[in-house]
Amino acid sequence: MNKPIQGFYGEFGGAFIPEMLYPNVEELEARYESIIQEKSFQDEYQRLLRDYVGRPTPLYFSEKLSAKHKAKIYLKREDLNHTGAHKINNALGQVLLAERLGKKRIIAETGAGQHGVATATACALRGLECIVYMGSVDVARQAPNVQRMKMLGATVVPVESGSKTLKDATNEAIRDWINNPVDTHYVIGSVVGPHPFPDMVAMFQSVISEEIRHQLQAKEGKELPDYVIACVGGGSNAAGAFYHFINEPSVKIIGVEAAGLGVHSGKTAASLAKGTQGIIHGFMTKLMQTSDGQIVEPHSISAGLDYPGIGPLHAHLFTSGRGVFLSVTDDEAVRAGFELTKSEGILPALESAHTLAVLSQLAFSPTDIVVINLSGRGDKDLTTYLQYFE
Repeated sequence: MNKPIQGFYGEFGGAFIPEMLYPNVEELEARYESIIQEKSFQDEYQRLLRDYVGRPTPLYFSEKLSAKHKAKIYLKREDLNHTGAHKINNALGQVLLAERLGKKRIIAETGAGQHGVATATACALRGLECIVYMGSVDVARQAPNVQRMKMLGATVVPVESGSKTLKDATNEAIRDWINNPVDTHYVIGSVVGPHPFPDMVAMFQSVISEEIRHQLQAKEGKELPDYVIACVGGGSNAAGAFYHFINEPSVKIIGVEAAGLGVHSGKTAASLAKGTQGIIHGFMTKLMQTSDGQIVEPHSISAGLDYPGIGPLHAHLFTSGRGVFLSVTDDEAVRAGFELTKSEGILPALESAHTLAVLSQLAFSPTDIVVINLSGRGDKDLTTYLQYFE
């Protein structure tokens, strides 16, 4: 994959941060790649991915989806990771990195709760203090994950400002980091934030596409699929799924945004479809904002996609034309989630359900190999699923 140049993917990225954060960000930028590439780090990280997380995750051929959409459709089963989503790949890597940076206190933001659970899990494993910021709306709709975080020993801080969702949780986590710059590492959960976070998170998630290549070689006799499809909020699971295919022009990259009640409804989280260029949470990207730069509150039934911007890598893939980004409504996502559950016995997270729903917008040939990144399991969304049709 093309690395960011001076922190930018094309015109997106950078580090637009308060002066108080410069020492932290500069230390990360100076040291993260060399630490991650050290043999001792990789040996420990790979051992934990294998023996603790449960990697590699299966690449499952879905006979039902393949028959319906007339293509060879595989599901990359990130839902089978320990903690139930792809988030553990990054959380574990960043906690190991924080240890080597001498940081004893870990903070994180979370929307759907999966990143919060993953960070709390990694901190429990390594004996580190963990504070998770979560919008109070998400605290209510993701109650099982809140209880898991508390049981793991994390302090969960409900955020009451703004829309009380992921954006606001991120704001509070950044404030904490500004106030505690010496002993604290901020484990950002997606490919967002100031450089080097988008690159660092993408590197930790790249294990997904690395495994896909090996698994397709074994199953199909070729490493490259025709399509790779993943949902995008901030976009960490998508960055991981796309990573080792971005420089392979034969592979079509499809990102799926949350349309909410509809792209033009005023209740959406489709930041590429509706956004303009601007700065949020320390980086330049496309985001939903008014003409005078005020953030437009996003809406999605999926807490993990309820974000007004998108990672700079994805903004660059969109504007450069390398990636195609489509959108799926709440209703379409819920119905796709129910369909997979009833047809394959796999309950997907609402985030992943958006990815499944986009299949009906695409036309495949029978020989096309399509890989869908099933980024998480839907236990956390069970109440939302069942309430939707009441």
